Amino acid sequence: MKTSNPVLARLGQAAERERAAGYAPTGPYGQPGYPQQYPQAGYPQQPGYPQQYPPQAGYPGAPGFPAAPQAVTPMSIDDVVVKTVMLLAIVGVSAAAAWILVPDALLGVAWIGAAIVGLVLGLVISFSKMANPALVVAYAVVEGVLVGAISKFFEARYPGIVIQAVVATFGVFFVMTMLYKARVIRATPKFTKGLIAVMAGLFAVMLINLVLSLFGVNTGLRDGGALAIGFSLVCIVVASLSFVLSFKEVEDGVRMGLPQRYSWVAAFGILVSLIWLYIEILRLLSYFQGDD
Repeated sequence: MKTSNPVLARLGQAAERERAAGYAPTGPYGQPGYPQQYPQAGYPQQPGYPQQYPPQAGYPGAPGFPAAPQAVTPMSIDDVVVKTVMLLAIVGVSAAAAWILVPDALLGVAWIGAAIVGLVLGLVISFSKMANPALVVAYAVVEGVLVGAISKFFEARYPGIVIQAVVATFGVFFVMTMLYKARVIRATPKFTKGLIAVMAGLFAVMLINLVLSLFGVNTGLRDGGALAIGFSLVCIVVASLSFVLSFKEVEDGVRMGLPQRYSWVAAFGILVSLIWLYIEILRLLSYFQGDD
């Protein structure tokens, strides 16, 4: 099964090796495709019949003989849904903890620190050749701190804005889910390559803007002006379209028969888009609130 996603392609290659080792049953002497040995009357392994001959070297049961590989359970859409809900719950708990425990004076430190750590973890997960649930859960915890700090900052200035952003975020998510299910929007190779290029460009711009802001340089991308509104609108559109790539990855992963643990990677992709969309919607709403 071919896919335009290089990360998913590497995972598919790893899955092929696992299936080759895990799906083929072996017989009493290790022959692929043979059924398991069935004991016969009068032979060892029958109830009540003593084991007369110890296992010989190179045969099942002998010391050093490799155990028969276990079957690999492929991932399903339900697996991805369950993992996504779990990660969202972790983000919610972590965000609530950050909201309660982080004092207002340290919100900026928590915000920037969580953003940097989350970026590093996200890159490691994205370019890793193996699924690592522990890293995905750690990413959810760190992003929860980021979401909690940002939400507390904006809610203190614009009461009620957080619930508005949450409702809008999940509203956009469900709309994109329906559009993808109805095949109104499809992840064609050209669409995928173009969207990935735009996303890479946006992240580069945001990173440069963050570095410049640390040195007191205002580029106008986050000051609430016309440029900031336009930039947030572009980010919201791109973040919404990124769900299409995530849904396509889930479909490809199921068709390729990736092992069940790779559902964590698929859920991670959806989580990244949800958090990005939420933050951009939160910013956009703040631009129209006005100062107190």
